[in-house]
Formats: sequence, C-alpha cells, structure tokens
Amino acid sequence: MNHCITRTAAVVLGLSVASTVRAQSAVDWSVLERARTIVAKPTSTAISADDLRSRLYAYAADSMRGRELGDIGNVKATAYLASELKRMGLEPAGDNGTYLQLVKIVERPFDETSVVRVGDQAFEGWKDYVWRYAGAGQRSIDGAPTLYGGVWGDPAKMISRDAVAGKVVIVTARPDEMGSGMAGLPMRGQVAAYFQKAAAVMVIGREKIPEASIAGYKEEIQGGLIEEQPAPTAGYIYINSAMARAVFGADPSTLAPGTAGRSFTGNIRYTERSIAQPAYNVVGILRGSDATLRNEYVAIGAHNDHVGIDHGPPVAHDSTYVVNHLFREQGADAPEPQMTRADAERVNLLLAEIRKKTNGASARIDSVYNGADDDGSGSMSVLEMAEYFAGQRTKPKRSMLFIWHVGEEQGLWGSEYFTDHPTVPRESIVAELNMDMVGRGEASDVTGTTKDGTLIRGNPAHLQLVGSRRLSTELGDWAEKVNKDKKHNLAFDYSLDADGHPQNIYCRSDHYSYARYGIPIIFFTTGGHADYHQLTDEPQYIQYDHMTKVASYVRDLAVDVANAPFRPKLDKPKPDPKGACQQ
Repeated sequence: MNHCITRTAAVVLGLSVASTVRAQSAVDWSVLERARTIVAKPTSTAISADDLRSRLYAYAADSMRGRELGDIGNVKATAYLASELKRMGLEPAGDNGTYLQLVKIVERPFDETSVVRVGDQAFEGWKDYVWRYAGAGQRSIDGAPTLYGGVWGDPAKMISRDAVAGKVVIVTARPDEMGSGMAGLPMRGQVAAYFQKAAAVMVIGREKIPEASIAGYKEEIQGGLIEEQPAPTAGYIYINSAMARAVFGADPSTLAPGTAGRSFTGNIRYTERSIAQPAYNVVGILRGSDATLRNEYVAIGAHNDHVGIDHGPPVAHDSTYVVNHLFREQGADAPEPQMTRADAERVNLLLAEIRKKTNGASARIDSVYNGADDDGSGSMSVLEMAEYFAGQRTKPKRSMLFIWHVGEEQGLWGSEYFTDHPTVPRESIVAELNMDMVGRGEASDVTGTTKDGTLIRGNPAHLQLVGSRRLSTELGDWAEKVNKDKKHNLAFDYSLDADGHPQNIYCRSDHYSYARYGIPIIFFTTGGHADYHQLTDEPQYIQYDHMTKVASYVRDLAVDVANAPFRPKLDKPKPDPKGACQQ
C-alpha cells in the first residue's frame, strides 16, 4: 500500500525521552524462531496455504531486493509473474503479444542547483527545506503571493481551500498530529488534496523530520509517468522556522489565518532522467466461455512492487521487530517510537531471551524491505487464483483480466497508466477487485483505526472492505451475499471506508485508478500491522490459512460477477478522472 517509508533505529540503553506508546496486546515472540526459507513445492490448481507459502517465500525473498520500481529486483518479480502466466496458458495482454506492458516512467530528482530566496536571504534544499515530488505539472512559486493558512487539524484556525488559489500557502500542524508517521506533521495526501488549487503548500516542520528520513527522500524515485500535458499540481515542501519567519517577519503561530507574507524568488526545480530498469505491468487474460460476455472483463489485481532496500546502516532484525511490536503497532502508519530508559531495558531483556532461544540467529543484520504482506500477499493470491481458473474445465462466462500493477508505492503509477492506456477496451471492464495486504489480520495486529482514532484489531475471520458501495451498491451487496451463501464466514470491517477517514485508504491503492473512470471496485485488505513498510515484513510472519480463506472468497465473488447476466449497476456519481482523490 502506498505510503512514505520511515525507519526504526536499533535499540540502545540510555534513551530518556518520555514514552508515548505502550503495548496493548501480548506478542508471540516465538515467531522469531521460524525458518526464513522453505523447500518450495510444485503448485496445483487448488487454492491452498501450501501453494501460497511456496510462492510467497520466493517472491518476497531477499534476492528480490524489495521489488522497488526501477530496480532489477522488480524486473525479476515481473519476469516471474509473466513466466507463470505463460506456464498456465493464459492469453497475453501486454505489449506486442507479451504479458508485459511497459509503463513509461522517468525519475525527476531534486535539482541541487535550485535557489530560493526571500529578499536577500537564500535558502538551501534539504537543509532549510525538503521538497517532495508533486507531479510534472508542479506550479511555479516565483513571485506568487504567500499567505498563512493556519493550523492543520484545527478547522477553526484554517483558511478555506478556495482562498489559496494560485498562492503559496504556509501551514503549521498541531503538535499531536501524526498523520505522516512523524509527530507534528500532517498526512501529505490530505493536505495536498485540500490545497490542490495552491501554487505550493509549505508545512512548517523541517526540524521534525529525522535525518534518516531525509536520506531516504534523497534516495527515493521522485518521478512519474511521462505525460504530454501534465495536470497542474501544487508543490509540497517542508520548511524550517527560519524560512517561515523570513516570509512573515514573525512567528507564524502569532498570526491570524490569511495573513499575507513576502513572496519567494526563484523556484524549486527537478531534473529528468530515465529510470535504471524498465517498469512493467503484468497482464494476462483467461477468456470467458460465453460468446457475448467473453468480451467483458472482471479485473483482479494487486501491485508487484515494494519499497526496496534501506541504504543506511543495517539493523538487527529482531531489535526492529521487538520495538515495533511493542511501541509502533501500526508500522509506518504510526510515528517513530520514543522510549524511556526503562523501555529500552525491557527491550534488551527480551532480546537477550530471544537470542538465547534462537542461538543468536534472530539478531541477523537486515536491510531489505521484503514486502511479504505489502503486496506479496496480494500478488501471490491473484496468481493462485489465475492458476485455479486456468485449471477449471468450465470457465466463467465473462473473461478474467489478471493484472499486477507496478509503481503503486510511488503513487499508483502502473494502475494509472493501465487505465489511461488499457490493453482491453476500458468500458469492457465491469469491475475491479483489488487485493493489497491480505496476509495478516490476527488478533495481535492493529489493522487500522476507526475515524475517531480507536484502534482496530484483527481476528480469525477479519477482512476489511473499502469502496464496495462507493460506485455500485449492487457490487457491495454481491460481496455480502457471496460471503454468506458460500459460507466463507468472514467478518467484514468497513471502518476504514468512512468518508473523511484520516488514513484515506480509498485513495491509497490501485483500485482508485479504476474507480476514477467509473469502474466499480472493491479493495480487500486484512489491514495494517507493526511490520507495515518495515524491514520485518517477511514471509515467515504471514498467516497462510487466513490468506487462503481470503483468496478463496475473492475467487468466488469474481465468479459471481463474471457469471451474472448484467454487469454491476453504477448508481453513484463518477469521479473526475483527472481530479484529486479525497475519501
């Protein structure tokens, strides 16, 4: 699932900052004794835990290098998917008779020669401000009017979104704001969506970003699709207090929202270059059995990428695992943990006990974001379904379109490209079923929060549905009916589908690229956990029986949609395909 990456440091004694988080549930530390490799077994046409385990241990192995877009590991992952589709005998639906659709992506790294001034005072990139890529159509800030937007998260102290059109808006955040995963900084997607008409959004808080995160931002692929006419977008920049004072001549916290400031001269620019390795969507078709309906498609998708390798100093795997599971239960959806000396001592005692049981093996050095759950679990579930359908003598009436999108982690690039340049007629896709992070959801996992911030925990039947009735009430009803009639007995949780939910899940995975064109979607996920976007998201921690149950359910729903006499009825307004998404 799309999100920024934050890194948990190794544990040491002597930390003195007051702890803000405490463990809420018992953790089974014996999982750290599990084997990291298995002997793979040949897969069969039945959807099984053994098949999913065999596939995922290979797909999320260290040798895949975290499958980051632009890295050879992602190329290896897409080659594996294509070879499996060929072995199964599915029809290729990529470019030129292949299973691969080339997604035209370039890198747009920060231009280190950029100069930004307020009057005679110059400001330096990465030191004074941190630029976050906002698209090829990023608007100019040179000479644009500036104003103070107020305090994000406090509606009474915010200007309206329409008041910032064409201007640089500078905002602060409440100290307890944690939407970005860092305390005191808001969730970038929400702020950008609210101020989408601005020339740029500047968030005061550069000082709150750890240097390890800055290093990660420099390494990230800041880029996107090659576009002839990119949509205008607001730049997004974190600035320090000195820049804010230079603009307003005062501490912004003393100002009224809407206060005008001095304009910037110069621009924050990027350069453009080709990515190191090609980016591919992987697409295959299982042709339907009905002479007419076979020209329509039920799309079943996942994303084939993850976030790669941490290029900073390696860390001890067990240390990261223990800290996150005690003090950072939502992984990257929670801020960096801050621990007391007593917390650190508790962790070190646990580590000593664990390392004794594992004969030191748990302390291995780690630097690979394997992405077993995100989204190895979804990718392998879709592949397992493809093999199931390929092995059936009687095919569904409509065709099945199996697709693995690239670049989801960078900003839904692969699904955006496919839906803008579909290899089947776009209007022939009757629904898209998206699977992203479907391998966890146990009782010890915090799988998200309700809109009011209450933690949600998993259970043996846990499955979250997002967007199931946002375009088609009928599709949402079918989802419930299949669960009941086929006796899957899954416990659906719709908490994260609430309008205005701060986690904005509806906009954060590939299904939205289809929904923006009016294609009914359902996003299936077992939710977050302490290993989300962490080095500890590895295959030995996946709940394979639960994953099998979810894959079997989505298969049955896909059959139901594929065999229905009519496509799911669209009874809700269509989004603007080029507009910003806000749940």
